[in-house]
Amino acid sequence: MSQGSGREEAPPFDRTANVLGAFSLVVADRMNDAISEAGGHPSTAAALSALYHFLDGPSVDRLRQVLGLTSSGTVRLVDRLEHEGYVVRRPGADGRSTAVTLTPAGRRLARKVAAARAGVLAGVLGVLTDDERTTLDTLLSRLLVSMIRGPGATRWICRLCDTVACGHAAEECPIARATAGARRLQVSGGG
Repeated sequence: MSQGSGREEAPPFDRTANVLGAFSLVVADRMNDAISEAGGHPSTAAALSALYHFLDGPSVDRLRQVLGLTSSGTVRLVDRLEHEGYVVRRPGADGRSTAVTLTPAGRRLARKVAAARAGVLAGVLGVLTDDERTTLDTLLSRLLVSMIRGPGATRWICRLCDTVACGHAAEECPIARATAGARRLQVSGGG
């Protein structure tokens, strides 16, 4: 027992988990602060980022799924973004849905939000050597892949990602690699 605390010493794994939790919280707080300064609420930033980086005229429901909001919350968010001139609504692919597309102002704000996020992350990683960054990339990639959720999941892992930076199109992104591998297994009958 540690003196004065009335509890036993935590095993090293618990310490690592606790440090990871604290680190995650600080990074999330710094990103939210930077995103807010850039002009976007976290939900706004995630919507603009997803629309800019990987969603091409999604339905309001697909945007809801990516962001993990309720249907009414997504509609209110799209209403606000449309009112502010960042998105426009268009008829959806099936005639019953509505597609959401960025305006030029929305693309500019999305780039500003992405730059704010990138700045925070570069600052966080700036204390590491190139070798340490490579090791961290490997470890974080393993952790991310272990956290992939199945089809229909909400609050997508990559909702704020810069898909160019992660190498999504070239399947350098750990999530893209893992999901492409799973699709190949299913197609070949191995899954």
